[in-house]
Parts: sequence; structure tokens; C-alpha cells
Amino acid sequence: MPDAHPLVKPTFRVALRFWLKLGFISFGGPTGQIAILHTEVVERRRWMTEERFLHALNFCMLLPGPEAQQLATYIGWWLHGTKGGVVAGALFVIPSVFILLTLSWVYAAKGNLPWVAAIFWGLKPAVLAIVAFAVVRIGQKALKTRGKWALAGAAFVAIYFGQVPFPFIILAAALIGLSSGAKSPTPARTCGEPISLRRAARLVAVCLTLWWGPVILLGWWQGWDSVFVKQGVFFSKAALVTFGGAYAVLPYVAQAAVEQYGWLSATQMMDGLALAETTPGPLIMVLQFVGFMGGWQHAPAGMPVGLAAVIGALVTTWVTFTPCFLWILLGAPFVERLYGNPRLNAALSAVTAAVLGVILNLAVWFAVQTLWPGRERIEWLGLLMTAVALWGLWHWRWGVVPVVLVSGALGLLVHLLAR
Repeated sequence: MPDAHPLVKPTFRVALRFWLKLGFISFGGPTGQIAILHTEVVERRRWMTEERFLHALNFCMLLPGPEAQQLATYIGWWLHGTKGGVVAGALFVIPSVFILLTLSWVYAAKGNLPWVAAIFWGLKPAVLAIVAFAVVRIGQKALKTRGKWALAGAAFVAIYFGQVPFPFIILAAALIGLSSGAKSPTPARTCGEPISLRRAARLVAVCLTLWWGPVILLGWWQGWDSVFVKQGVFFSKAALVTFGGAYAVLPYVAQAAVEQYGWLSATQMMDGLALAETTPGPLIMVLQFVGFMGGWQHAPAGMPVGLAAVIGALVTTWVTFTPCFLWILLGAPFVERLYGNPRLNAALSAVTAAVLGVILNLAVWFAVQTLWPGRERIEWLGLLMTAVALWGLWHWRWGVVPVVLVSGALGLLVHLLAR
């Protein structure tokens, strides 16, 4: 059946303001950010239908890199073409670049930051409520048959109890969907840009130049054995092979950064993860902290450590996210062409159900970390804050922004009162 409600097509200026705001409120890692995107883009603003949103999400879940940032890029492209995708993807990351850069500098110079941990403690219940709200709302619309419920449940069991890698889960769901050959809706409208081989070739050339250009310039300037070139090459490889988002890449990066390259210690790696979780933007931003500490502790001779740290952070961030734009801007027109194909739509519909199981897995993991840290005691205040936020989102239609800001402020207040 066609999309039930008329969509709103925002002007580029309106969308620009939204993407800028999103960059400052996208807390909670991939699950929380996907939930925020769904609430804002589908529920509140009606820029995209549920079916289109899930269609885009399914594609992004199949790609290496941070799926939430790639989803924002896809939506931006769908609304306003290449410029919309570039703006949406860039603004999803840019605020966190500067926020985390500041916190990394303070951390390296002054040590740990208890007030940052306090704010993050306050943010956790809000993010948990946003995630739970999104899982329920998406599930109500996406799981319309017993088969879809069974797929979602099987995906959750496989990844939560069996630790099956999520690419295998998604691939299995797609094959099940393909074999079912269910009927699919005809697309209501096609946005973004049409398929063009000339555009694709130009896009690949531009993205590859932008991707590797800074690394080559740093090699000419500081030498091919410098810490900056090593970071550029290593994190470029990580961007190509890390399917599953931040939670999949962290063990690989932590082991190499700590044991192989010695860019930082294991304790510093954990502190960096806490800082990345505290700031808005993708959780994969922890890689920027790794690059910062690598530059700080391995500055080239004669270069101030602060300058080396900033260069290390920026080159790491650059090579981590630049490939994401290539995957989305190159693949999105082809994925849109598949929207009305019955068999392929059936496959993506099955992937949607499996994705919900994966998201539920992350939501449960996040709930345990938030409300039962260390499996020692229940955080009753956190549980109360989660319940109030969820009730407000569900019954009183509270906005995501006030929920996030108030929760963070409450966390800081509790920390100050406990001193």
C-alpha cells in the first residue's frame, strides 16, 4: 500500500538548521542516535515515511562504519541530493569533533574529569528511554506478521546469547526474505538523485582524493614513518573492515593502538571511551581520542605536543568518516532503485525485523550498563529518571532535546550535591 500520510519536504535551510541541532543532541551511541533520528525525521517532522526510513537503515547496517552517521547522510541525500548528504553527514560529526577535542586536551593536560562522568550518568537514563520508545514505535509498524516477530526474536537471541556477528544475522535475514518473495509496496516518490555512471566515477575520484590527500601531504611534510601517516593508514583500514559499528571496531582498535603502536595505555583507552560516550556524535569518535593521544605521546621532534595531538586527532577523524560519504553517495541511488522491487523489498523487510532484534540487543545491553552497573546494585534514581522520561515521550510527547538537556543537568546536580 502507498505511504499513508503526506510527507513534508523541508527547504534546504530548514534541513540545515535541523542537522546542525542534531549534531549537538545525538547522544547514546548508534542505538540512541537511530532512535533520535526516527523520532525527529519520521514521527515529528514527517520528512520520511517509516518504510523509507527502514529501507535506508537496512542499507546502512550492511556497510562498514558508523551506521547512524551514514543513516543521517542517506536521509540528507534523499531530501536534497549530494549537498544534502554532505551537510547532514558532516554536521552529525563536526560538533563532537570540537567538543571531544577540547575534552581530550583537558584530559591529557589535567587528568580525569569527574564532572563529565556525572553529566554522562545523567544522560544514560534519557538515552535509554529514547531507545526504548523508538524500539516500540518502530516495532509496532515493522513487525506486522508472526514471521517478522520470529525473525526479530531469533536475531536478538543469536546476537545477545550466541554472540553471532551481526553481519551473519543480517545476511541470513536477507536470504530468508529473498526466498519468501513477498509483495512490496510501490514507492510513493523518489528523491535524491538518479543513477549516473559519470556522477559515480566523478564521486569516486573526488572522495579518494579527499580521503588520501591529507595523509600524503603529511607524509611529505613529516616523513612516511611519522605517527600521522601510521594513523592515517591504520584508521583507513579500520574504516574498510569494521562492519557492525563502534562496538565491533573497538576491540580491534584497542588492541592495535595499545599493544602494537603504543599510542596510549589501556586505561587511557577506557577513559577515551567514556569521553566519547559523554559527547554527542557517533561512539566511533573514540578513535579521535586515540589519534589525539598518539600525537600527544609521540610528537615528531621539534613539534609542540599540543599541535601534534590536534593533527593526530583530525587526521584520524578524517580518514574514519570520509569513506562513509563515498559508500552512501555512491550506493544510495542504486538502493533507491530497489525500493519497488518485490523480492528485494521482501529481503530488506526481513532485514528490518532482524535489525530490530539487533537494536533490542543493544538496548538491553545499555539498560544493564545504566541501571545495573557491574551487576552489583540497581540504580534506583536512574530507573526513576528512565521511567519519567519514557512516560513523557510516550504520553506527553516531550521533545528529545529537553529530555537530553534536563537529564544531563540532573546528573551534574546529583554530583554536586554528593560532594
